[in-house]
Amino acid sequence: MERAGDTLRFRLALLGALALALFAAGVVGVAAPRALAAQAPRLTLTIPAEVTQATPAIAKGKVMPAQRGRVSLRVWRAGAWRAVAAGTIHQGRFRISFAFQQATPTELRLRATLVRRGQALGSSPVRKVQLRAATAAPGPTPSAPAAAPRPATAAPPPAEEPTTGSEEPPSEEPGTEEPPGGEEPPGEEEPPGEEEPPVPPPPPRNAYWGAWIGPQLTGEAAPWDMNAETEFEGMVGKPLSLLEFSSPWADCSKAPCTFFNFPWTPFESIRAHGAIPFFSWASQSVPGSPNQPNFQLADIIAGTYDSYITSWATRAAEWGHPFFLRFDWEMNGDWFAWGEGANENQPGEFALAWRHVHDLFVKAGATNATWTWCPYINHLSLLNGLYPGDAYVDWTCLDGYNWGTNPAAPYGWKTFDTLYGPAYTKVAEKLAPSKPLAIGEIAASEYGGSKATWIEEMFEAMALRYPKIDALVYFENLGNGMDWPLESSESAVDAFAAGIGDSRFLGNVFGAFNTSPIPSP
Repeated sequence: MERAGDTLRFRLALLGALALALFAAGVVGVAAPRALAAQAPRLTLTIPAEVTQATPAIAKGKVMPAQRGRVSLRVWRAGAWRAVAAGTIHQGRFRISFAFQQATPTELRLRATLVRRGQALGSSPVRKVQLRAATAAPGPTPSAPAAAPRPATAAPPPAEEPTTGSEEPPSEEPGTEEPPGGEEPPGEEEPPGEEEPPVPPPPPRNAYWGAWIGPQLTGEAAPWDMNAETEFEGMVGKPLSLLEFSSPWADCSKAPCTFFNFPWTPFESIRAHGAIPFFSWASQSVPGSPNQPNFQLADIIAGTYDSYITSWATRAAEWGHPFFLRFDWEMNGDWFAWGEGANENQPGEFALAWRHVHDLFVKAGATNATWTWCPYINHLSLLNGLYPGDAYVDWTCLDGYNWGTNPAAPYGWKTFDTLYGPAYTKVAEKLAPSKPLAIGEIAASEYGGSKATWIEEMFEAMALRYPKIDALVYFENLGNGMDWPLESSESAVDAFAAGIGDSRFLGNVFGAFNTSPIPSP
């Protein structure tokens, strides 16, 4: 009897093991609990049936139930859904400005996708949009480039306080259109009183945006590896309109020095992406040092490098398309060879050297360079003597970082207003009030406070108190032991994605753009 019981238990165990194996292999199915079958959020999308090349249009819709996160507007192109623009959700609704720059008219398929922490949570039905030709024809195509050596990247600022796929897109489905109205009715006007009511700040203007992307994402920096730019855009959920990189004039690691040519291929890669090059050009050699006797401002003024500057400018003119030229930035510091406080440079020489280089560009026909004068946010008392004059500057610019308490450079946690307020007043309101202003480098540390909150406050401050900031470039790069890249925390990525998702920050719609100097967007 005991042996029969053992046999029965053995058979039951064997059957149980077999059932478990069949279940693991997928032969036996089990009904999923209702909690695991929760439906994805539902999105609606209202979009014009017809748009014109390079002309901004508006897409809008709803997310039901109301969600946090951002909505990415995507187009079906080359076998994949690709981001065009993005916007944030407010009370269950979103509104996204977008534009297309394709060379030929075509029919496009678009949809809106809810994105949170880099994951797509749901999409709207597909909408068809007819792209019509613009009235003005795009600019001419440049001649084939000659091979150019790859320039070395200038050093980052010193530690001083200074979803792709190959399947066909889903067929168009009817969706719930945005009902008319839906917006809050305007409030009643206040009766006149003895005092004038405060004037509200003007709404923030459109702005270019981009990044200086280092090698930490793919092993090589953009634009030498445009996959780095793709990784960054995928992380923040929006294509950029500016891509920054830099080059010194020469490599003097061995004699004789080798001078770097105009970076034609990287410029072409950036333009092919629909973005504008934001190029930082440094009158120094590498290895970099503040003390470089062969690259003093007096040498530029005396014409020592006229042949090189003219050759570079001639190639820029042959390329023929607009680009930002951020020449010898942070000149009010002493950490670069062109600073008036370094390298035995004398007061007044920076402005003279700037004008000399500018005049050589004009003589060579390189009027496609947008001259961008970019001091650091400190040492403001020096700026008057460093400014070359309105006739020689197209854009002004500021660089500044929240270093926090990072052990590599513990200068202290500072708000965006503390960092940028005095410099903005000096440059944008007093020194060059007629010029648009860019932020050429900005980032924050994780040490000493919340990096995500700092980024949120940065976007809020820019919208409310800094109306002349028309371009923003984030320093997505490791340097001097600092934790600048956004991927230092998931919350920092989310905060930046939410801020840059505002429709006023323009995407990559500049593939056929040909206006110089580059205007405010």
